[in-house]
Amino acid sequence: MKAKIYTKGGDQGETSLVGGARVPKSHQRLNVYGTLDELNSVLGLIAAQNRSFSDGRFSDQVNARLKRVQDNLFNLGSHLACEDVQLRAQLPGANAALIPELETDMDQWESELPPLRNFILPGGHPLAAFSHLARTVCRRAEREAVELRKSTEVEPEVVVFLNRLSDWLFLLSRKFNALAGERDVEWSKS
Repeated sequence: MKAKIYTKGGDQGETSLVGGARVPKSHQRLNVYGTLDELNSVLGLIAAQNRSFSDGRFSDQVNARLKRVQDNLFNLGSHLACEDVQLRAQLPGANAALIPELETDMDQWESELPPLRNFILPGGHPLAAFSHLARTVCRRAEREAVELRKSTEVEPEVVVFLNRLSDWLFLLSRKFNALAGERDVEWSKS
């Protein structure tokens, strides 16, 4: 028999963590991994829209990296959804190799982009705007992970990865604009 997607178990404002512990849906753990899920959704939007981007090689490279990032976000979310340390050790872990890969991408893109002389606003090419949206969701996830770390064990690589990923998304937005022949939208103090 096929399982139903709805269980009615959360109808009273609680949910189960991995391992069975029940917590309120407002629990800080849920805030963090819910934001990771939101970020993953925005990255999926970027990947879907990126398929039709004019630069095929770059699009393929970005989508491959996005897939690895999405897998990693899912792994991080599963760790955050599990209070049981022994059970957590059995879950897929963070992909530590992703951080230097993101840094390599950023170093490459920065060498190809014009120097940044002003703050920029989200906008330009739609993929650049989506990347900015993902960056802001990523920063929120990072802030929530830092807050959660005050009260419970959160692996340090969660915060490091989110910090690096938000920088990567910022540069990705600039790279999309450059490849599309669009200028970054500069902040005007007027």
